[in-house]
Amino acid sequence: MPRGRLDDLTAFVAVARERSFTKAAAKLGVSQSALSHTMRELEARLGVRLLTRTTRSVAPTEAGGRLLNGVGPHLEEVEAALAAVRELRDKPTGTIRITATEFAIDTILLPKLAPLLRNYPDIRVEMIVDYGLTDIVAQQYDAGVRSGEQVAKDMIAVRIGPDMRMAVVGAPSYFKSHPAPKRPQDLIGHNCINLRLPTHGSLYAWEFEKGGREFRVRVEGQLAFNGSVQMLNAALAGFGLAYVPEELAQPHIAKGRLKRVLADWCLPYSGYHLYYPSRRQPSAAFALLVDALRYRRNP
Repeated sequence: MPRGRLDDLTAFVAVARERSFTKAAAKLGVSQSALSHTMRELEARLGVRLLTRTTRSVAPTEAGGRLLNGVGPHLEEVEAALAAVRELRDKPTGTIRITATEFAIDTILLPKLAPLLRNYPDIRVEMIVDYGLTDIVAQQYDAGVRSGEQVAKDMIAVRIGPDMRMAVVGAPSYFKSHPAPKRPQDLIGHNCINLRLPTHGSLYAWEFEKGGREFRVRVEGQLAFNGSVQMLNAALAGFGLAYVPEELAQPHIAKGRLKRVLADWCLPYSGYHLYYPSRRQPSAAFALLVDALRYRRNP
């Protein structure tokens, strides 16, 4: 239905219920003469009189009564739906879907969002573990979390964590029968625990840098996973070398359960960023979430 005709029906319902052009005009915020003109045009278009007018009162005709009973409740439903949408703009409520790695969820999202969720019980957050470079628009996510280098240029990116480093680690039991690699090239021949990227279906190439030289090494081994935690557990069990976030491995390194190698080849890189497609008209809930996650360096 054209917007003008919906407005005409809204005006008719107001006059029929108020039984007064004066009161209906005030309610709608229009002049009485404009409202009278609208009613005459509506009656002419329908070819039937909808209102009986006298100098002292206005009342629906039989046809007007039928129209009022037929469209009045539906217009109320439309207005209620529009009000609910407007409420989303002002009231922190609704569901926000985020795709992120398991490590990002455990170390960044959950700790930072805990106070927000306690203070705003009507906000719901779905966190989907995904190591692929998911198209968040096509998959209907509100946002994603990846390292800064992985965020597409057409996305809005907000830093939510400090710079990170990767670590190559293995259990002491593994190094009893395998020499520690000194250079990335030495990984050839080692039993390495791979990460498979679901988006491309390929194995992730381990990345190294030193003295301005960058290396990407495609390692081989008996095991491959699609999550860092499982890779770490396999390394702890002595199955081989794993390439995982430094923060994930550090507690085990400190206790001697893992040994780190190639540390001087693993330079810091841009940490986690929240990314999303547009700043236009964000919901109140999403705006609060972005602010809660935003990385603030200590002074």
